Amino acid sequence: MTAGIDPADNAVAVASAVADAAAAGAAMLFTPEMTNLLDQDRERSEARVVAEADDPVLHAARASAARHKLWVHLGSLALRSGDKRVNRGFVIDDAGEIRARYDKIHLFDADMPTGERWRESNSYQRGDKAVAVDTPVGVLGLSICYDLRFPDLYRAVSDAGATVLSVPAAFTVPTGRAHWHVLLRARAIESAAFVVAAAQTGTHADGRRTFGHSLVIDPWGTVLLDMGEEPGLGIAEIDAAAVTATRARMPVLDHRQPIGPVDLID
Repeated sequence: MTAGIDPADNAVAVASAVADAAAAGAAMLFTPEMTNLLDQDRERSEARVVAEADDPVLHAARASAARHKLWVHLGSLALRSGDKRVNRGFVIDDAGEIRARYDKIHLFDADMPTGERWRESNSYQRGDKAVAVDTPVGVLGLSICYDLRFPDLYRAVSDAGATVLSVPAAFTVPTGRAHWHVLLRARAIESAAFVVAAAQTGTHADGRRTFGHSLVIDPWGTVLLDMGEEPGLGIAEIDAAAVTATRARMPVLDHRQPIGPVDLID
């Protein structure tokens, strides 16, 4: 999607996407990071970032999930929590109930070659718990955007039984071109798991550009779906048997070993 700065508009878009996905026969819908709003103007967004109980996109997603009997993974929402914000993902079942929450662990603080400066830690409180949850497409390991660069998180959730890894994102264009596909394929291959990566795309109302290319990748690292740069709905099949077959063919999870202290030798 190309999320705007007004959560009310984004709520309408999400409710419509749930209806369309259900009509297409999907078992579950995945949305990108910052589904409720994408706005780098902190002052302007202040009144629109609300507590979880008051967020209109979460309300719309839960109501639409229940109406259309569809599971939904809201990739993440910007929400208020105490003095700071949280970047929080939700898994919602087909009765509209919240089955899992995940707060982004790794926060993006960086100076980009384009001159953009990102300081997520100035506004957001990081999470401290990895989360996996059983869903109709398999045990889903949750992550958000910058988490993608830290494979220990995916090792933790795959060790806990995850067969599908979700990586909702709002990647910048330069980092997306350089790293998006290769990192997502690596996460799929090293965990022998499916990866579903719903992404923000295009030019947003706040002026930023995101890379797009929502992907679904199978456990062997093959890209099953690449949605390019246009917003919209894509459908891919998650076949549990492919996970079993890949892990039998390349039993990397069985061969993982704990790594102790490093001997640094001059």
